[in-house]
Amino acid sequence: MIEVTVTKHSVSVTGHAGYDEPGRDIICSAVSVLTQNLIHSLCDLTGDKVSFRIEPGNTILEYEDLSEQGKLLIDSFFIGICRIQDVYGSEYVQIK
Repeated sequence: MIEVTVTKHSVSVTGHAGYDEPGRDIICSAVSVLTQNLIHSLCDLTGDKVSFRIEPGNTILEYEDLSEQGKLLIDSFFIGICRIQDVYGSEYVQIK
């Protein structure tokens, strides 16, 4: 299962969905794309200072005072993750 935790100063994405075999798991793929797009969008489209670590099965994004653009990007990420959970179920994606 993938656990997504969004706090005031961080986003953490850990685990694997287990929906299909590695390399064919569309849920892991979708969550990975949303997570990496969030990180790159914050870095490329805002002046916000962020730090991140990406490892297989574990991504942590940390930030302090986000701009309105940064907050909007976090909200967009959260909407995408919620939609994945709605479609595929909380046995694959848990939001904390």
